[in-house]
Amino acid sequence: MRFFHFFVIMTLFILASCSAPKNIEYFQDVQNGASLKLMESSMIKLKTGDKISVAVSSRNPELAMPFNLPYVSMRIGQGASSTYDMNNNQNGALAYSVDENGDIEMPQIGKIKVGGHTKAEAADIIKEKIIASGLLNDPTVIVDYSNLAVSVLGEVSRPGRYGIDRDIYTIYDALGAAGDLSIYGKREDVKVMRTVNGEQKIFTVDLTNAESIATSPVYCLQQGDIVYVAPNSMRARQSTVNGNNVLSTSFWISLASLLTSVCVLIFK
Repeated sequence: MRFFHFFVIMTLFILASCSAPKNIEYFQDVQNGASLKLMESSMIKLKTGDKISVAVSSRNPELAMPFNLPYVSMRIGQGASSTYDMNNNQNGALAYSVDENGDIEMPQIGKIKVGGHTKAEAADIIKEKIIASGLLNDPTVIVDYSNLAVSVLGEVSRPGRYGIDRDIYTIYDALGAAGDLSIYGKREDVKVMRTVNGEQKIFTVDLTNAESIATSPVYCLQQGDIVYVAPNSMRARQSTVNGNNVLSTSFWISLASLLTSVCVLIFK
């Protein structure tokens, strides 16, 4: 009888140890057909250190060409020769760095302030500057990101640095690019680190709670953000120094040895 009681207790212990972890499913607070009120979407705005590509076109390509050349150098005894920036995109657009004042410097028109603006706003500003110069009356300006990215670290399938390819880039976009969280990722404690006015701020996001995500200031990510997914308790047990955790072979060998010893003592 004592052996039966012991067997039941040990069985319950093993089942509890192997039970599926809670907080795996996303959006646990959402009912079917529910709606969430999102914070106002925050579009990516350019800032110091960003690189953008700028392509200028026109119905007369020859008139637009000077705006797409980084510089035209004159050499003694030679005609004009154009030298292209090594950061040119394959489509011919040039990459410009936003300086500490929020400016870029373009050929023919000089410095243009784009810091604090979206890429669509920057394109409009550049277009107005070109028209004001009197050199081109019908410019079409396309601005795109060249080096804007976020980093995703921790318990995800593919940790790394991922380029921003849209004006509104959410935390779901970043996690999706990284292949989603692994089964060992702590979904209720995802950290987002963001530099604000020279200070590193840390925000916590609970992926199991849809409302908290929707109202989080880091729902929309910014360039340079770092997303970190902490390991859950299962991963923490696996990372013990001696490896004696629930999923290891040594654990089961130790448990079998313990059971054998206890049974010997009981029936002795």
